[in-house]
Formats: sequence, C-alpha cells, structure tokens
Amino acid sequence: MSFLKKMLKGQGSNQSVIYSPTAGTIVSLKDVEDPVFAGEMMGKGVAILPEVGQVVSPVAGEIEIVFPTKHAIGLKSDVGASLIVHIGLDTVELKGEHFTAHVKVGDRVEVGDLLVTFDKEAILAAGYQLVTPIVVTNSAEYETVTATTNDVIAEKEELIYLTK
Repeated sequence: MSFLKKMLKGQGSNQSVIYSPTAGTIVSLKDVEDPVFAGEMMGKGVAILPEVGQVVSPVAGEIEIVFPTKHAIGLKSDVGASLIVHIGLDTVELKGEHFTAHVKVGDRVEVGDLLVTFDKEAILAAGYQLVTPIVVTNSAEYETVTATTNDVIAEKEELIYLTK
C-alpha cells in the first residue's frame, strides 16, 4: 500500500508527503556538488536532475519566497513543512536570465501548479549544473525525513516522506 493510501485510510496521520516538482533522475543530496546542500546545512531532502525545463509545486500550501533571480522558490505546506526548490547550482549568478517565475509571494498553490519555467539548454551552455535540490528547511521538526528509493521520478510522484 502506498504511503498516500495509508494516509488516506487514516494510518499515519503524523505523516505527510512531498511530491516531485519535476521529472528526472534522483540524486542523493549528499552527492550534490555544493557543500551547503550536501552537508544538509539547509535541511534534509533530495535532488533531481530534471528532464524538463519546469518545476511545479510539490505541496499544497503557500509561496513564501520567490528569489529575485527566480532560481529558487520557498513554500510552506498546509501541514507545516517548509521547503525550498533550488533550480541548479550557482544559478543565482545568472541573475534571473533563463528563468520565468509563474507565482509570487503569498500565492496559494496546489500540487502540480506551475512555479518556474527555465531554459535548460541555455543554463547548461552558460556552464551551470541543473541538479535541483528539494530541501525541507524545517527538518528538525520531523522525526524522519526520508526520500524515495527510486532512481528516476515523474512529476508529482511521491518524493519525500515526513514523520512528526
């Protein structure tokens, strides 16, 4: 029985799920070539090497932060998880070029709502990696933060499981 089905049956009401904001290959956060993410300094999570140039909302909740450079979005889920979706490594240096935000601070989002589109080829051509960390920034509030064991993932599939 899937995690979501258990939740819907009332088994594990102290559990929640974060869905994949993009389709791609799963990368362990510890393997991300950035010491802040790899060292889990911002929190626990997982990364995805995206197949497509878009990210969607991984939770139902509210947009808390849209970085001016549009390379990262902060969200707060309806069940209290705070997270960041960070597209690429060092992509802040692009100063918003090749990124289009489709949400603003305070917007209400549902799982699958479009957050950001980006030009994969242009970002790669500029010399940046596209690996995209998805980090639960309030990880300390959870007993467990566990990523899927899949190697690849589709958009909106179960990605991270949280237990209070």
